[in-house]
Amino acid sequence: MTTIRDQESKVMVLHIALCVLIFALTVPGCQQQKQQEVGLAVAPEAATVSVASDYAARAIDAAGGLDAWSKTRALRLDCVVTLYQPDDSYYLSQQSYQVYPWSNSIRISAAEPQGAILWQLSGGQFDVLEGGSRIDELSEVVPGRCLAEAILNIATAPARFLDTSAQYVRQDSAVKIQGQWYYPIDRQLESEIGSGQHMAKAVFYQNRDSSLIDLLQIGCADTGRSLAVRGYDYDEVEKGGPLVPTRIEVFTADSAGGSQTRLVKIDCNKAAAAK
Repeated sequence: MTTIRDQESKVMVLHIALCVLIFALTVPGCQQQKQQEVGLAVAPEAATVSVASDYAARAIDAAGGLDAWSKTRALRLDCVVTLYQPDDSYYLSQQSYQVYPWSNSIRISAAEPQGAILWQLSGGQFDVLEGGSRIDELSEVVPGRCLAEAILNIATAPARFLDTSAQYVRQDSAVKIQGQWYYPIDRQLESEIGSGQHMAKAVFYQNRDSSLIDLLQIGCADTGRSLAVRGYDYDEVEKGGPLVPTRIEVFTADSAGGSQTRLVKIDCNKAAAAK
């Protein structure tokens, strides 16, 4: 006859076996993800970094300086994201951004009620690593890839000018956009990047007074429209570190780079740098 103690022993054995199985399935995936993150978190030797133009040097100096950027392998931003929907409602999401300035990459993670979501843009290649179709539920107006492009480029604008896969050409004349004067800087792509994917077409706008790149216009291939991306309230990630925007807003853009309808608001309450 099977006793209660025997049944409890069997249940305990099954529970232990299940835990071992879950651990065996989970750990390799976590290790692989960690290895991928380490591969993205690279930084150049400061002595090997050269700035090709005066305007790029001024933009880098305005955002903390070349030394601060060349030492930063990754930036982590923890943010509250407001996603505005077509029916005038909005959706709040707590998101973390792992930004890799020197590998032109970003990982975005969100813990949603329906489950975790993780997506990555690296060297022009976009991948949903976790969450599948749930990524499209976050926002009907800014697809995941376009949001990643917007955040990556506005947060790491100084490092983008040192990216050898593209050329940057600044226009001689400043333009006035919503009361501010800017020098437009066109990004001209030189080659395809990763599996035939391209970096998004973009125009960076350098503030004439501060030299900061706090506005850009970027193409969203998924919608066929251009987005205006603005950075506000720049602050040091740490003492002596690079300056990044603590608020980012994404709008529909007019032909002159101006902002129209606000689509996304991102407020970052915590930032850290990895060296």
